[in-house]
Parts: sequence; structure tokens; C-alpha cells
Amino acid sequence: MTTPDPDGLLAEQLLRLTRRVHRIQKRHLERRDLGITPAQSRLLRTLAHYGSPPRMADLAERLEVVPRAVTTLVDGLETNGKVRRVPDPANRRVIRIELTDDGRKALRELRAARRSAAEEILAPLTDQQREVLGGLLDTLIDGAPAPSC
Repeated sequence: MTTPDPDGLLAEQLLRLTRRVHRIQKRHLERRDLGITPAQSRLLRTLAHYGSPPRMADLAERLEVVPRAVTTLVDGLETNGKVRRVPDPANRRVIRIELTDDGRKALRELRAARRSAAEEILAPLTDQQREVLGGLLDTLIDGAPAPSC
């Protein structure tokens, strides 16, 4: 007889929740008919955090993907008018990526879709449970504090 593996169960629950969150967010995106994939959505959200247009290499590093993946995402978003490639004013060989007005509008829609998805996912929880969950998630995201020497 094997002993129960509580950490294994928690890991499986986290994976199932992650997949559920992804499915629900994707459904909310599709309802808004933006023609944006979840990966493109992530790139737009990342772009919005920069004070000035970043280089593709900056985006790849921030997204933790290979530069070729960013090129593919930017190509699709540029075709749909959400972003544009602009030359760097200091070095014309460098290309930067900036949001267009249509991209900013899409970003507002994406944020609304994410809020709707979050409301659906969190609906079964009370306010107190949400607060506890938020604290637990912060702990998991930030990791354990470093041991003092």
C-alpha cells in the first residue's frame, strides 16, 4: 500500500486550475472577437508595461521566449494593425515595437476579458476566501524567503 502524496495532489490541482484558467480566458477572448491569440495577448500586455517602444530582443527576454517566437507574434499583430515596427531614433538598424491606437483599444478589451474570466473563476469564493487565496498565491509566486545566514 502506498502512502498519499499531498504535494503531488496539490501540484495536480494547480495544473488543473491553470488549464481551466487558460480555457476560460480563451473563451472570453473569443467572445470579444478580437482575433488575438492568448500568446499575442500576452505580448500586448507586456508591451504596455514599457515607457518607450522596446526592441524585439527586450520582448523576448521579458516573455522568456526565443526571439523568433516574438517575430511571429509581432508579424501577426502588425498584420492586424495592433502594433507597428519603428526604427530606433538613435540606431536605424534597430527596430522597436510600439502599440497602435487599435492595439491600445484591443488591450482595453483584453483587460475587460481577463476581468470577466477572473470573475467567473472566482465566483464560488467568498471575499474572505479570495483574500486568503491572494495571499497564498503571492507566497507561491514570490517563493520562500531566503534563509538568513
